Parts: sequence; structure tokens; C-alpha cells
Amino acid sequence: MRLDSRHLAAFAAVLREGSFDAAARALHVTPSAVSQRIKSLEERLGRVLVRRGAPCTATEAGESLQRHAQQLALLEAEALAPFGTAAAGGGPALPLALAVNADSLATWFLPALAPLAEGARFDLLVEDQDHSHELLRQGRVLGAVTAEPQPVQGCAVRRLGALRYRAVASPAFAARHFPAGVDASSLALAPCCVFNAKDLLQERFMRQLVRRRLQPPQHRVPSTHGFVHAALHGLGWGMNPEALVQPLLASGDLVEIAPGQVLDVPLHWQHWRLDADLLRRLTASVEAAAKAALV
Repeated sequence: MRLDSRHLAAFAAVLREGSFDAAARALHVTPSAVSQRIKSLEERLGRVLVRRGAPCTATEAGESLQRHAQQLALLEAEALAPFGTAAAGGGPALPLALAVNADSLATWFLPALAPLAEGARFDLLVEDQDHSHELLRQGRVLGAVTAEPQPVQGCAVRRLGALRYRAVASPAFAARHFPAGVDASSLALAPCCVFNAKDLLQERFMRQLVRRRLQPPQHRVPSTHGFVHAALHGLGWGMNPEALVQPLLASGDLVEIAPGQVLDVPLHWQHWRLDADLLRRLTASVEAAAKAALV
């Protein structure tokens, strides 16, 4: 069975852009044309592929096709590049969907993309490192920075190193909540910051220190730089990337609540097994940036 490349491009655009109207703008066609192409594709395959919503998402059947559509678009873009022609789907460059955790994005990952910025358009999805590999499994991204060492089916994995975290707070907060140092009792009462419901770094650090699972009061601060500012302003203690807080520790604006204790989070780069030069160059650039920045 052969599938119409225009139908695949419309399908991929709807999932990438989140709606039929946005996909139409990206493809420079009408929303009705996008709708008709998706309908034709679903009728040909006999399956519903797109959940109509805000945003539109792939059904289980659509996930495997989404991966195929993105791989096909990447290979087509590479084949047409010497002729100065965009791949089916329009636009000056193929958007490359990548998943990355917020702390990597705020510290070392963007320099990895800079050498490829002229020939690619990046679509970065921020996801916790313990969950980013699921976006690969769903076919939503072609590469992911992830804590998962086992390759997703059809993907290759490379170890990058570890992102080092330190537990920090303002001096006044540390003096108020940990006057005699950190122990299970003080950690259970002192407010801490978490990025979101998926963020387990604070919990892991407490278990590393006191071998117990504690549930202190929490502030949710879904921003890497906001996390640092939350500590500076005394909202709570939290695990922050060493690269971001080292200058503040040196100046005394922040202190470690458990001096010398660190949490190293191993990171991996997983990507599709695809013979594409752009993907090879991206992988090499990610590895180089990680080597310069990670433990």
C-alpha cells in the first residue's frame, strides 16, 4: 500500500501544530484541504488517526504513522536539499522535533543546536528526563535527552554524562529551617520546591541523605530560572543544576543545605535509527556539547 505524501504531510502538520487551522497555515493550504487529506488517509487505512481536540493528538494507530511520516519527511528533505527545494509540507526547512528536559535546555543543550541552525528548524518539547523517551515511543520526536538507558524500539542510545545538582537555599532559609544541620525531622518540615508533579529530584536527594521517604510542604515552580529565584527569595530549598548556582554559591547569595552532597542525574541521547546526515551531525553536536558540560 502506497500513501499519498500530501496526506502524510497534512497528518504530520496537524499533530505538530496542534490543530487543523494551524496546520493549514503551515502548509499554505485551506483548513478544508487539510481536513479532506486527513479524512482520505483515515479512510484508506480504515483507522481513526487523529483525536480532534485542543490540541489534536494521535490515536494509538496514529502514533506509528506519525513516526513514519516524520522519518519520510526527514529523508525527503535531505534528498531535495541539493536542489534548494523544501520537502512536501512546505516551509524553508523541516522542523526537527526533539525532547529535552528543562534543566538541560537552560544549561548545555542549546549550544548543541547552534551549528545546525542554518539548515534546520527545531521544535523543542520540554519533558522531564524520566519521561522524555515516551515521546520517542509515540513518534512525536526524532531525538530525546533522557534518563532512560534502554533504547526505545527502533532507536539508538548514547550515554552523554550526568547533570550535577546541588541542594541550595537562601542563607536565611537555611538558618531558620536547618539550624543544627539537615536530618529527617528538619527535612520533613522545611518547604521545598519541585518543578512539577513529575519532578522527583528532591525526593531522591532526601532518600539519599536520610534513607527515608519524606513528604515536606512543596511549592511548584515550573521554570528552571524561576527555581533558582525561588531559592534566592527564601520560598524553599531545591535541587538546582550546579552550572546555574555555582556563581551564587560563590557569592554567598545561596548556600548548600548539605554541603558537599550532590545528586548526579545520568543523561542519554536517544534517536531514531535512520540513515540521515542531519541526524548524524545533530548526534555528534549533542555529544560534543554534553562532553563539555556534563560530569
